[in-house]
Amino acid sequence: MHNLKTYTVESVTSGHPDKICDQISDAILDACLKRDPKARVAVETFGGHGLLVIGGEVTTRANHIDFAEIARGVYRDIGHGDDLKILVNIVKQSPDIAQGVDTGGAGDQGIMYGFACDETPEYLPLAVVKVHQLAAGLEKLRKESPKFSWLRPDGKTQITVENGKIKSVLVSAQHNERVSQSEIKKLLTDYLIKPFIGDISKIEILVNPTGKFAAGGFEADTGLTGRKIMVDTYGGLIPHGGGAFSGKDPTKVDRSAAYMARFIAKNLVANGYAKQCLVSVAYAIGRAEPLMIDAIDEKGKSLAEIVKQKFDLRPQAIIERLQLRRPIYRETAAYGHFTKAHLPWEQIIKL
Repeated sequence: MHNLKTYTVESVTSGHPDKICDQISDAILDACLKRDPKARVAVETFGGHGLLVIGGEVTTRANHIDFAEIARGVYRDIGHGDDLKILVNIVKQSPDIAQGVDTGGAGDQGIMYGFACDETPEYLPLAVVKVHQLAAGLEKLRKESPKFSWLRPDGKTQITVENGKIKSVLVSAQHNERVSQSEIKKLLTDYLIKPFIGDISKIEILVNPTGKFAAGGFEADTGLTGRKIMVDTYGGLIPHGGGAFSGKDPTKVDRSAAYMARFIAKNLVANGYAKQCLVSVAYAIGRAEPLMIDAIDEKGKSLAEIVKQKFDLRPQAIIERLQLRRPIYRETAAYGHFTKAHLPWEQIIKL
């Protein structure tokens, strides 16, 4: 449960190498679901230094999906201009897995967690909300403001909280060679940090602490699908079962059950059952009924019976409840999976 007085959380922009890979994996998933809502997809992407490798398992009735062209389109949309050599190695899902999933069982074993608190309208800790706003704000400035024509797609943000108050804000922003670091710091402080953070008189502001961030994206670094699982969820403030989300269709409980656990936690808080709620669920591959369902409030009181009465956590029931067979996933792959109010697992219902 989140009761830390001192902690740090981070986010990254859509142009960060790991997030490029997440978005490509989810764009491929969306393309498959758009043509075949029952497609089975598990796509991993690795990229860096001019090379992109797309691998995994796809079983679908849809024909002629050009995985490489989808990847190039995402890369261009993000704003990176360098050319990529793309290798694709995608096969069908193992029949050993399919025989359990076809009957409604979970697509894998594992533990998933969901969390919500009443600290913000987003039902997330304040610093988690703010750190994503800063990262998304970098992209918005780059795409919409002539003052920020020097910004490039890669970037990271970080917030440290001490005794419940923001102590430091860190922004690393990729830039072209022509802009000075002093100008970068002034512009980002005035147009990004102050608007989202407010009074910064007692906050340490760090901008590009290495002194330069001209090379970014795949030009400077490698990326991998699923390597930003804390950025995607709750910033490390609560447990994480270890399973990444991007590139996985909703039969994979790594994704769908984590979304359902968030849906449950948020609605227990929104309906007054808790100020903070942590939900956990565990599955066996091929089995529909969870092996474990638990939920606790901020005092450690169990809410598990309420969860069992009001929510069906079998994989097919989750898919139907949250309408997860739709091409809605690429937009989840940057700036957090639990920060966008219109997504189905973020909806508030009456319990």
